[in-house]
Amino acid sequence: MIFGKQKKVDKDAVAGKIIVALDVETEEDAYNLVRHLSPPLRYFKVGMRLFMSCGYRIVYGLKNMGVQVFLDLKFHDIPNTVASTAEVVTRMGVDMFNIHLSGGGDMIRATVERTRETAEKNSLPAPKVIGVTVLSSFNEAMLRDDVGVDRHLEQHVLKLAQLGQKNGLDGVVASPRESGIIRKSCGEDFLIVAAGVRPLWAPTNDQLRVLTPRQTLEAGASYLVIGRPIIEHESPRDAAEKILAEIAR
Repeated sequence: MIFGKQKKVDKDAVAGKIIVALDVETEEDAYNLVRHLSPPLRYFKVGMRLFMSCGYRIVYGLKNMGVQVFLDLKFHDIPNTVASTAEVVTRMGVDMFNIHLSGGGDMIRATVERTRETAEKNSLPAPKVIGVTVLSSFNEAMLRDDVGVDRHLEQHVLKLAQLGQKNGLDGVVASPRESGIIRKSCGEDFLIVAAGVRPLWAPTNDQLRVLTPRQTLEAGASYLVIGRPIIEHESPRDAAEKILAEIAR
């Protein structure tokens, strides 16, 4: 347990909940960051920029370094296309990947089923499949005016999270500010991967719905995705240590 009644903090447990976004372009940069940060950090995210630059070999390279990999490509298409893609991703050995919940129940269900079938067939651990709710760069006005969703933002995020849980997802990606309502509705075993986490000393950049790392954990998040505050710091290792210390305080 990270936060008990006396707010005691297990630093190793906290380190295991931070997912570092490797938002760089080359394998060399990605591997150098992992060497600097692991241990104590051991979970890393491969997003579109790095994957499009390096291809699938970046996943194998990171797994060979002994770290966990979250493949963040946000799949969104017809059910068969996403399910077929999930089969390939599962064989790659990633620990987690995501899909867009707005793809609907059929797409979610087909993806989860194909993932588990492929893992069993190949004697592999099934990766966690999580759904993207509303990007943390959105606010209420953008959701209403740009996308045409009339629900309040929190209500829409919760509706999507419930859709994902109903159709077998392991969890969701959401902003820190929705972590509490998702946890209350979906229970303790549902994963909440919080994007848009910002330490006290870091700029928010293009993230609009942010909380600090400690606030996000206390709200109920399972994992914190943190990119620029760590990887763009003059010393990524020092930045990681500052974040762990900030949570401990």
